[in-house]
Amino acid sequence: MLRQTFVGATSVIALLFVTGRVQAQCDRLRKLSTDPFANSTSQHRTEVEPDTFAFGSTIVAAFQAGRFFDGGASDIGWATSTDGGSTWSNGFLPGITKFQGSGPYDRVSDPSVAYDARHDVWLISSLALREVGGSNPPVAPAVVVSRSRNGGLAWANPAVIATGGDLDKNWTVCDTIATSLFYGHCYTEYDDVNAGNQLHMAISSDGGLTWAEATVPRTSVIGGQPVVQPNGTVIVPIDGLPTSVVAVTSTNGGLSYSGPFTIATITAHPVAGNLRAPAIPSAEIDGAGQVYVVWHDCRFRTGCASNDIVMSTSSNGTAWSQVIRIPIDETTSTVDHFIPGLAVDRATAGSSAHLGLTYYYYPQANCSSSTCQLDVGFISSTNGGASWSSPMQLVRPMSLGWLASTTQGPMVGDYISTSFAGGTAHAVFALANAPSGSILDEAMYTTTAGLVASGGSATSSGERAVVSAPGGQFATPAPVTVR
Repeated sequence: MLRQTFVGATSVIALLFVTGRVQAQCDRLRKLSTDPFANSTSQHRTEVEPDTFAFGSTIVAAFQAGRFFDGGASDIGWATSTDGGSTWSNGFLPGITKFQGSGPYDRVSDPSVAYDARHDVWLISSLALREVGGSNPPVAPAVVVSRSRNGGLAWANPAVIATGGDLDKNWTVCDTIATSLFYGHCYTEYDDVNAGNQLHMAISSDGGLTWAEATVPRTSVIGGQPVVQPNGTVIVPIDGLPTSVVAVTSTNGGLSYSGPFTIATITAHPVAGNLRAPAIPSAEIDGAGQVYVVWHDCRFRTGCASNDIVMSTSSNGTAWSQVIRIPIDETTSTVDHFIPGLAVDRATAGSSAHLGLTYYYYPQANCSSSTCQLDVGFISSTNGGASWSSPMQLVRPMSLGWLASTTQGPMVGDYISTSFAGGTAHAVFALANAPSGSILDEAMYTTTAGLVASGGSATSSGERAVVSAPGGQFATPAPVTVR
């Protein structure tokens, strides 16, 4: 296993102050990892698509390293902080691919991080891929999970969650509430491409060692993010193909699920420059069990000219609030916002809930692959999303030519991630610098210090949607693959 410890700011980049409403609050970034692989079949150096989870003072991030053009990566990287983001260790998961620890698979994708407090085990689930030869893209015959018993600092060879002909978009969560009837249950969502993206849910009650299949509604989905309420109810907000956000719920410890329950339609503006940016929802939950779901959507923009990040909430997973716009910029602005990663501080709840949202954006929505400037922003709320702070620009602009290439466009990730630890938000995101010749420089970064949820007075109260016809990122019927 490759491993390196970063103490302090071993790699920092100055942030730029910008005009208008966006102001930089912090002045440094920390590089968490670099793609170490040298195989000629994938693009180096590239790291994309992070997920994070925090519990206590520990934060674990996972991401793809060595991205292939037609799907997957050489391995899944990890970065762990056990002191609330002050210092980090990193490495790469063993035993999945042939590039790290002689694993049985050719590639891997879609990392998702969870923590099982009852069994004191950290989990990273991922999508294992096999090459099929010729010009055909790889298929995904398994969802696997890597386990750590020492706080996310060393990882064992993976266990198998599920097998199939061609699976996609796994996501894992565990019930961490000691008073819950289902404390220690872990849940993984995924879909079956060969069955029209049929929803699947798996359950484990032994720290991720073994998994069983749940009974679920027959529905086509992609990219769900399950959350667990304090009473043990599992709620899975998910992209209901082709143009909606829906949810399924379980009240019996994940044995069976009801739904789908409609959250909203998706009305998404195609992101310029052919950037890979599916409108996959990001979901989180507060300390009282209120669920928050965000995705990018253009319903508040005249002519659907660009995307905002929008939000809906629910206390039970079956009835959802009207969609509201997060007021990052005015609806008359030229800014396009997409790929959101929401965090909610679970030490807070209700009208005092602290929310942190990281997202990518273009200052000019109407740009081209050669002129688009890709930025990362952050905005926060301290009153459950009733009002928001001024947004911050976290990085200097990136050119799309600096990013890993895929069959679905230049890639930073189908999702981004933010988690609260010690009362501050910690965002992990892909940041690219100019290539050196043919070698790219796209890696995982976070802010040197946690981001404070400062709140503010910006609100979208009273705004109404001006675009009513749904139009999703997936305009064709299932099956759909995003890996």
